[in-house]
Amino acid sequence: MDNWQRKTGSSASPVLEVRDLVKHYSMGAEVVEALRGIDFRAESGDFVVVYGPSGSGKTTFLNMVGCIDHPTSGTVRIYGEDVSKLSDSRLAELRRDKIGLVFQTFNLMPVLSTYENIEYPLLLQNVPRNERRGRVNKLIEAVGLTNEAKRRPNKLSGGQRQRVALARALVTETHLLLADEPTGNLDTETSKRILGIMQSLNEQRDVALVVVTHDPMVSEYAKRAVRISDGKLEDVRVGG
Repeated sequence: MDNWQRKTGSSASPVLEVRDLVKHYSMGAEVVEALRGIDFRAESGDFVVVYGPSGSGKTTFLNMVGCIDHPTSGTVRIYGEDVSKLSDSRLAELRRDKIGLVFQTFNLMPVLSTYENIEYPLLLQNVPRNERRGRVNKLIEAVGLTNEAKRRPNKLSGGQRQRVALARALVTETHLLLADEPTGNLDTETSKRILGIMQSLNEQRDVALVVVTHDPMVSEYAKRAVRISDGKLEDVRVGG
């Protein structure tokens, strides 16, 4: 049983639950309906890919469930907590402690090494040094970057930087990982390696993965695929 389960006493509730999620944007006199009443849930061990064309609402959806933006209406619950009722400081803590975010552009700190980039969220949490070292080294090995631990991002390939971003997102031992186009900047072979690592971490650590993408290959690794079109979701496949 991990730290989160010890705190809650249960893992039965969904890690992420969305109900009737709506998001409108005003563009001058025009109102754009980016999301239109979305219902969605992800539990520990889920690997869900949300796919659709550009402008379909994929990134907007990810921003809502990642607590980066606020919905117009509807409810987002993370670990059972209604995020609309949280203060800005509590939302920041939720993003820091309970949500792993992986961006297409990696968002690594250029002055920090691979090890230091992965370690950084733990410094923000004031995790003791010995525990930090153990967690970081375990993940560096898991994503195959032991030999690159001291290198800065500008000395890494795109695939290596994406693996650093994955490890950084998981080092807080979150059970929810959100990824925006994780293969968008990668070649086919590197994409397969990244997806294989994500699949392994999903299975071994029971992490709920929610990946938004336009890359059809990602669906081959997911347990469930959801299509988004004109701001609405539709389940299209359930895997093993």
